[in-house]
Amino acid sequence: MDEQFILRVPPNVAERIERLLNETDPSSSEDKLLDLTFNEDGRSGTFMIGNEQFPASLLDLPCVVESYKTYDDNSLIKAADIGQMIMVRESGDAAPDVIEYRHGLTPPMRDARKRRFRREPDLNPELVSRVEKDLLKIMAGGTAENLDILKQAAEQEVEENARGANKKPAPKPAPKHDVPENLTNAGEPDRSDSEESDDSV
Repeated sequence: MDEQFILRVPPNVAERIERLLNETDPSSSEDKLLDLTFNEDGRSGTFMIGNEQFPASLLDLPCVVESYKTYDDNSLIKAADIGQMIMVRESGDAAPDVIEYRHGLTPPMRDARKRRFRREPDLNPELVSRVEKDLLKIMAGGTAENLDILKQAAEQEVEENARGANKKPAPKPAPKHDVPENLTNAGEPDRSDSEESDDSV
């Protein structure tokens, strides 16, 4: 697997890099020097092209991007998973105050985490830690301390789900009539030997 990252630069810097890559003799170009250095925090640094310096930031992408390469223009081979981007800014632009880039690389991934990702459930951290402790005690063979609290929370959740569902209550089953036990499936009473009648008369 190759080690890859996305390098996003301003348009004027992109033209200079493209010109440098297309030249047959890059040593004659005034932009022959390309350098990227990072500070101790690992998130901010400096991008240098020629004699100019630009501030740069390392940002996490909201989702992993796969890159592919081909040798015959027919078959694609996966080369790497890209999860970070180096964003080069103009000198006057403000540095981003987050470590995760808000948008993806393409227009459909604009504001991806808010528009496309599942939202995290709202959970009370204290309740989660209590339940975790109780589960560990139960697994160790003990009993839960907060059993009453957990029952109340479960009952409240069931009531909320019942209210939110707006379903009609299930119909009550019809009352069963008392059926004598001595009736068979055919509905005829069992006969003993003494009750048999003489059909010959």
